[in-house]
Amino acid sequence: MTYERMWEHPFLSIGSKQAPCAWKTMIDSYFTRLGFMKSEVDANLYHIMVEGKLLSIVLYVDDLILTGDDQLIKSSKEDLAREFEMKDMGLMHYFLGMEVW
Repeated sequence: MTYERMWEHPFLSIGSKQAPCAWKTMIDSYFTRLGFMKSEVDANLYHIMVEGKLLSIVLYVDDLILTGDDQLIKSSKEDLAREFEMKDMGLMHYFLGMEVW
């Protein structure tokens, strides 16, 4: 079963114009270190296969959208929480005004 999860990073709420660039650089470096592949089509889409199971993460402004294997999502959330201050927004129901639930 797959779940889409929303995570928000509070770093962007400080009002700095450099914050979005710094956040993108930090998270890109972090995902690369973990072995995620960046999509050739969309620079905000990362994916990794672990033991035949897929985990995809989409970076949208200050949100991360995780979808894929339940265990991979759980362990990724734990890893992200250790590295960054994050807030779990729960299951995603709408994205850009479209119902995804």
